[in-house]
Amino acid sequence: MCGRFVQDRSLADYVDWLGVRPIGGYDAIALERFNIAPTAQVSVLQNRGAGLLISAIKWGWQPHWATGKRPPPINARVETVATNRFFKDAWPHRLLVPATGWYEWVADPEDAKRKQPYFIHLKSGEPMFFAGIGTHEGFVIITADSEGGMVDVHDRRPVVLEPGLAAEWADPETPAARAEEIVRSGGTGTEAFKWYPVGKAVGNVRNQGPQLVLPLTE
Repeated sequence: MCGRFVQDRSLADYVDWLGVRPIGGYDAIALERFNIAPTAQVSVLQNRGAGLLISAIKWGWQPHWATGKRPPPINARVETVATNRFFKDAWPHRLLVPATGWYEWVADPEDAKRKQPYFIHLKSGEPMFFAGIGTHEGFVIITADSEGGMVDVHDRRPVVLEPGLAAEWADPETPAARAEEIVRSGGTGTEAFKWYPVGKAVGNVRNQGPQLVLPLTE
């Protein structure tokens, strides 16, 4: 899945790693967002044809006909997103969500109500880009099966794209069929990630700060 994530670096760091310069300026001050939750305004990278833009839009999206029926979903399954009627209007609008890592919660096998949060990031320590879709009203992160490598933490994970594929995904000139191929088979494999338990303070959306991503000590 992906229910919380981290954007702790500056937009300049994320953009430099992507290797595609956005239109206008971008800030070199660290974002320092260590606990981004659904419905929050999030910095994303979009390309609407005139070039790469940095926008702040809400995490969560649904079509107008679904408004009020349930909370807007925050994720979309890569297996069905291209053909799912629910995401038909959002699918053509591809974007990138820069991140440093994300959190997952693992239930205690002896007590399902007790859950231990884990922080997941690239072993290399490099920034990452989640594949997403959305409009000016919001966005969702595309998720894939964890393919056995991350099942001990969660059976779903965000589709993370390396810079070259990330830029191609965001390019509106990329054909829809190629875009679907990128997210279905081009995501970074689970072997590139590492994870460790962190303190339960991350469960409260009001908590922020770098201490949230520190490994839990006995």
